[in-house]
Amino acid sequence: MHRFAVIAAGLLGAASAQAAPTVDFLQCGSCEAWNVPQKPFKVVGNAYYVGTRELSAMLVTSPKGHVLLDGALPQSATQIRKNIEALGFKLRDVKYIVNSHPHWDHDGAIAALQKASGATVVSSPAALAVLQAGTIGPDDPQYDAKNPVQVTPITGRTQMIADGGVLRVGPLALTAVYTPGHTPGGVSWTWQSCEAGKCYNVVYADSLNAVSTDGYRFSGDAAHPGIADTFRKTIAKVGALPCDVIVSVHPGFTDTLEKLARTTPGHNAFIDPKGCVAYAADASARLEKRLAQEQAETH
Repeated sequence: MHRFAVIAAGLLGAASAQAAPTVDFLQCGSCEAWNVPQKPFKVVGNAYYVGTRELSAMLVTSPKGHVLLDGALPQSATQIRKNIEALGFKLRDVKYIVNSHPHWDHDGAIAALQKASGATVVSSPAALAVLQAGTIGPDDPQYDAKNPVQVTPITGRTQMIADGGVLRVGPLALTAVYTPGHTPGGVSWTWQSCEAGKCYNVVYADSLNAVSTDGYRFSGDAAHPGIADTFRKTIAKVGALPCDVIVSVHPGFTDTLEKLARTTPGHNAFIDPKGCVAYAADASARLEKRLAQEQAETH
């Protein structure tokens, strides 16, 4: 859990006292490092990385329009837009913005990017409720009633997608895979991207990290039902996905930049059919360690 020293907000126009602010900048212990610029790059086929060095965002392109996955921090909006343009694409051609999970380090810039592009925001019902509120609720493991973090709520068009639902833009077909645990409304996204005559199953993997505010128990307590079994099922689900390429919402969890460094004109290091299995195995070990710690604290 990250403590916030300052939340810097700017109001666009005259806002009422009840209206949520437009949050352009968050200051926290990790925010500066998480917003270090990263030159955009192709992952495979029509799938590109357009996020920061520490927070993923991806662009999947087609002649009929594009899909943007995630928005990083509020202050990442300009960087994401510039990355999209540096690749030769236009933000206004983004038809949909989809979210992995509604935490400020992955959804912070979505409202600004939606306003600039006119895109429809798509996610699970639980995630959309948070995106429209601009802040998480008490069902989230990282909820902190004393120090709530507010980002700009989305106010444009939204679309709910079911578990297993398919989002289509021209030839693009992205499938939503509900992955609750890290948040109640988490979604991973899968699609196929093709290059050099071959098509690959790409997974944009939601966070599977069992982190929370102090005092929260994934095994359950008087204030919260246990979600350990739900989390285990989510991890197993991700590990079993058809998966030739994986990029996690925090790139370090799937060695995204290391794979970039190993990629050459004749070898795409992002193609790794064992990537989802490895990501799930690491997440499972983290969860079981956390549950063992919770059990030890009760004795």
